[in-house]
Amino acid sequence: MNIRLQQFLSAENLSQAQFADIIGVARASVSHILAGRNKPGFDFIYSMAANFPNLNVEWLVTGRGKMYKTPTDLFPIEASEPQPQPQIAPAAQQEPYFAPQPQVTPAAPSVTAAPLPETQPEPSNTLGTTRKIAVGQRNISRMVILFDDNTYQELE
Repeated sequence: MNIRLQQFLSAENLSQAQFADIIGVARASVSHILAGRNKPGFDFIYSMAANFPNLNVEWLVTGRGKMYKTPTDLFPIEASEPQPQPQIAPAAQQEPYFAPQPQVTPAAPSVTAAPLPETQPEPSNTLGTTRKIAVGQRNISRMVILFDDNTYQELE
């Protein structure tokens, strides 16, 4: 594979350093591969394929085929088979497209609390006084107030 890599560099008129910079690998790794000391890994080959899309990776790895992909490799549509063309109806005959509307299902009945008793507004509470507020059949017995300085106060 090192010979094919050298052929590719010659065909692209690239030095080892330029090639290493293009594919984003260390310059020494290209040198080691070309000298036959190391074999390229998947990341190396993948980076080559990504940066040189016309390179035939099968040729690079196995030696089969040609160095560069042909136009039929890039666009594998057989010229002998005519491709069917979509039939488009004239605008007057086309039905308008409406996106399907989601079906709305009625919401489940919600649980409602007993109505609050009518009360007269009282003057604002001061700390230390207790006031019971009726909520349906329940009464509030304790409230905790959290302050932004990470302290709290319980009101009963």
